[in-house]
Amino acid sequence: MRILIVEDEAGISNFLKQGLEEEAFAVDVADNGKAGLELALSGNYDLLLLDWMLPGISGIELTRQFRKDFPQTPIIFLTAKDTLDETVFGLQSGANDYIKKPFYFEELLVRIRVQLRGKTDLEEKLTLGPITIFPDRHLVMNEDLVIPLTQKEFALLEYLVRNKNKVCRRTRIIESVWDIHFEYNTGVIDVFINSLRKKLNLHIEEDYIQTIRGVGYMAKEL
Repeated sequence: MRILIVEDEAGISNFLKQGLEEEAFAVDVADNGKAGLELALSGNYDLLLLDWMLPGISGIELTRQFRKDFPQTPIIFLTAKDTLDETVFGLQSGANDYIKKPFYFEELLVRIRVQLRGKTDLEEKLTLGPITIFPDRHLVMNEDLVIPLTQKEFALLEYLVRNKNKVCRRTRIIESVWDIHFEYNTGVIDVFINSLRKKLNLHIEEDYIQTIRGVGYMAKEL
């Protein structure tokens, strides 16, 4: 998935570019409205992240011009404007979503993944009970609810589900998920498993992620 960021504050755009590339997105950046519009009109992007106040032309005007040729591409505004009238105005101009600065990267990531949720029906899906994993988008859902996970939490869950109904030994988990190939305290796995269970709203008694005492863990369908 390719994302265009149009943001004139270099600190913000660099932070977003680095974070999104770590999440396996391809990212381009423009620091003014005119350059952003030229890139956007190339049609090479799955989603736009736009600052409202930009040099040259505003994010609002960029959106209006872009929407003439690309009515379906998702647009998310990044802005300090937050009154009800401004929010409505931004959405009516053609934006799909709106997040106020300052914001948490994890929240923005969830909003991006929600907007990209229906991009393709051919992508790989992994399932575990009510949980669906979309590896290509690093997206996890519990039925219709998007679950924000850290990279390591996602990698651990994906590893367990890819090996569903098999016992995953602690040493193999550490090697595969943490890329550690020497003697290491595997207690860190327990911390991440507890975090996963809480975020996914999976109760121990449901046994979707089973603890195999003295050995490791197993993702298991009931």
